[in-house]
Amino acid sequence: MSNSSQSTAAEPQEFEPRIVAFLCKWCSSAGSDLAGVSRIQYPANATPITIPCSGAVSPMYILSAFNKGADGVLVSGCHPGDCHYMEGNFLSRRKLYLVRNLLQFIGLESDRFRMSWVSAAEGAKFAEVVEEFVSDLRTLGPQNRLAVQRRTNAAGAGGAEAVRTSKATKAKR
Repeated sequence: MSNSSQSTAAEPQEFEPRIVAFLCKWCSSAGSDLAGVSRIQYPANATPITIPCSGAVSPMYILSAFNKGADGVLVSGCHPGDCHYMEGNFLSRRKLYLVRNLLQFIGLESDRFRMSWVSAAEGAKFAEVVEEFVSDLRTLGPQNRLAVQRRTNAAGAGGAEAVRTSKATKAKR
């Protein structure tokens, strides 16, 4: 074995974050396609999931992605005011603001979640968003999936217990 192959084998590999990207089919998904056909180089760390509108992304989808091992989640939609469904991106912005608080509550860095507005004509911007997100996630390192599972399961169990208690209280009345 040569010295160069020994030194390469001893060097730790750089962490490659896994990103789940929910992309609006009207804008951000087309922006992603434009980046590809324009041969713009950007990291291939994001797994795209095309959705009808960024407003259709449920917080449960985001938590599920983290629970299944994603290091980061990106939600990208039309620019505010340009939504195909009129107000979907405004709804998305309000709903996903709460997701950041939920992530902090379960002990996950809120920087692992990102929103962006990318139009169909902004392939370069899409590439820039992914590049920047990958860089930030490399700095954060891998997410602790086991801790997230424990906390989300505990929060879910607590919520279920609260519902049972509430129903029992109503039944006694």
